[in-house]
Parts: sequence; C-alpha cells; structure tokens
Amino acid sequence: MSLDYLFAQGDWVLVTVFTVLVLMSVATWYLILAGGLLVQSQRTANRDFVEAFWAARSTDAALEIAAGSASPLGRIAVAGIEGLRHFRAREHRRLGDACSTDEFLVRTIRNAMNAEQAHLQSGLTLLASVGSTAPFVGLFGTVWGIYHALLDIAASGQASMEVVAGPLGEALVATAAGLAAAIPAVLAYNARTRANRRLADEMDAFAHDLHAFLITGSELPRPTAANGSPAHPVGVGA
Repeated sequence: MSLDYLFAQGDWVLVTVFTVLVLMSVATWYLILAGGLLVQSQRTANRDFVEAFWAARSTDAALEIAAGSASPLGRIAVAGIEGLRHFRAREHRRLGDACSTDEFLVRTIRNAMNAEQAHLQSGLTLLASVGSTAPFVGLFGTVWGIYHALLDIAASGQASMEVVAGPLGEALVATAAGLAAAIPAVLAYNARTRANRRLADEMDAFAHDLHAFLITGSELPRPTAANGSPAHPVGVGA
C-alpha cells in the first residue's frame, strides 16, 4: 500500500495521523543533522581555542582570542575576564560591598556556563517528545484502521480478505510509521545527551582553570607537561 493511496482513500483522521508522523520524522532528522554539526563544530572550536588561549602572553591577548572565537569556552572566558574587570572597577561601590571577588567571579562564570549548556539542550525536548509519543500516535492510527475494518465486516456481513485488506493495511502502515519516527528520535536523544555531557565536562574543567587564573590576578600561566613542553590544563579540550 502506497502513501498516495492512503492519503487518497483514508479518512481525515488517518490523514491527520500520518501528517503528524511525517512532520515528527522531518523534525527529528533535521535535529539529528543540525545537532551533529553543532556538537562537532563546538568540539573542534573548543580544542583550537584552548590551545590558543593558554598560549597567550597577556590577559588582553587572551581576551582578544576569546572574543574572536566561536567556542563556548571562549564565551565563558570573555564573561569571566570582562566580569572581573567590571567588578574591580566598581568594587568600592555598593556592588563591591555586596559580595567578595571570588563570589562574584564564580557567579559570573556559572551564569555563562548555564547559558552555554542551555544552548546545547536546544532540540532535546522535541526529540524526547517524538520518541515517547510517536509510537502512540501510530498506535492510534492502527486502532482507527482496525475499527474501520470491523465496520466494513459488519456492513458486508462477511470477513473476507477483500473487505478487511484496505483498513488493516492502513493500520499496519500507521504502526510502522510511528516506529519509524520514534526509533531515530530515541537514538538521537541518547547520542546528543552523551555528547552534551562531554562538552559540559570540558566547560566545567575550563571554568575551574579560568577561575583559578583570574582570582590570582596574575598573568596567564602557560602550563608545561612533565617533559617541559607546553600543555593545556588537564580535562580541557579533550
């Protein structure tokens, strides 16, 4: 049974069910592609940014690198450095009396991290919704098709294959369409959640290093590995 036949012969309930499932499937695959590109681009940007940031020779140079980066770590660095400068410029006013430098810096960096993590979460709600509801939408179409098959049997007085083939075919297609929309959504949700967790770990590690640097008020450190070669902080850009 083709979809053309279904849309031509099915009633408005079945047509609505299949339209909803098609829209769910299109939205799911869009989020799969867009989310995959977003995660990959951010991981690459994070890696490049961390190397450039910790190789900077001054805070001003580091801020310039961060401001020109598309990395979420870069935006966190900009928020931390500019927030600390804003605080110190006003530390003798009421804002400075309200909390310590450490408290203000922690809050500023945390707010920047929350904003980046919220951006990473975009689309996950829709994927979860499709994964959990699409099978039931398809099941509704199945029940509706079986209902029409029973009506056709009652009207004709016989349960021949010619009578029930059409409605039962629509029912089976509805079930398959629901699963076809739900399974990719569930798999994509799990994959995106795992990728987002890794990015969140990178942001958390970088935020700790950034806080430690800014709170000391010193110039940017250039960490070295055990063999003396330059290295970025452990856990960042992995």
